This record gives sequence, structure tokens and C-alpha cells, in this order.
Amino acid sequence: MAKLRADEPVIHDDVSLTEVTFGRYCEIGKGSRIGHSHIGDYSYCDRYADIANAEVGKFANIASFVRIGATDHPMDRASLHHFLYRSADYWDDVEHDAEFFAHRHGRRAVIGHDTWIGHNAQVKPEVTIGHGAIVASGAVVTRDVAPYMIVAGIPAQPIRERFPAAIADRPDGAGLVGLVA
Repeated sequence: MAKLRADEPVIHDDVSLTEVTFGRYCEIGKGSRIGHSHIGDYSYCDRYADIANAEVGKFANIASFVRIGATDHPMDRASLHHFLYRSADYWDDVEHDAEFFAHRHGRRAVIGHDTWIGHNAQVKPEVTIGHGAIVASGAVVTRDVAPYMIVAGIPAQPIRERFPAAIADRPDGAGLVGLVA
């Protein structure tokens, strides 16, 4: 494995990146696809992660085959098919629907600091995973997850807290998130 560096991420084979910014010491696993996102310091994703329209905090641990911010189709149109918003892929005399893509890019998923997203989990658009939270393998997260909460299932439900709030959110500023923020 290549040594991680502060000045550029380690990008493995067959990765697709579109409008992505990186913090320091990041790594992107083989075959991953990331678009319109920021990956914070020391964060990584394993093989074949698919991340769209997301803000990923520092020290995030994203397992293989995770999907964050999966894009959607316009449900209010005559057809769900992408020929209605990706028309230029089909015909020469039209353009893509810029308004639809702007709306899609604006539906951001937020992954907090020091999080762990398990293998094959999904985090839907406009969902926030709080600092220190864990998403179990295979979970589908459709609602915000509180800091330091462990969630599992379809849809994801709280299982238990990693740490009591008195430890995670110490009023003197020395709480756990303060270590990575």
C-alpha cells in the first residue's frame, strides 16, 4: 500500500472522481465513484464505495460497497426515465436539465467526524450522520442519526449509544468530537 500523504489522496485503480475535494491523508479504494463531494482529513473509503453530493467529516471510516447520497429520479414527471433530464445523451438539439441537476446536487448527505459506515450500508440524500456514530453493515439510513449512536436495519433504527452524552458532549469542550474536529 502507498503511504498516505498530506498533500494528495491515495487513489486506487479504477476510481471515478467528479468535482471532489480532499483533506489531508485521505484514501479512496479501488473502483469507487465519488461525485460533488468533500472528503475530510484522514477519511477513507474502501473498495467500490459510491458517494454523491456529500460532506464527509474527518476520520470517517467508510467500508466497501457503501452508497452515500444515492441520486434519485424526478417523480413528478410523466416518466421516471433519465431521458427527460439527461436529454443530451439521446438527442443533439437539446441540453441536460440543469435545474434538475442543481436540485440533485443540493440534496447533501453529511457524515460527521469519526464515523464508521459498515459494508454495503446506504445513506440517503439529506441525511446527517452525527459525529462518532456507527452505521451497521447493510443498514439503510433514511433519517438523521444522533452523534455517537449505533444504528442498524432497514430502515436503520437506533441500537444503542457508543458513549453516554456526558462523555461525548462534555461542557468544558473536551468531549470526544473535540479530539478530531
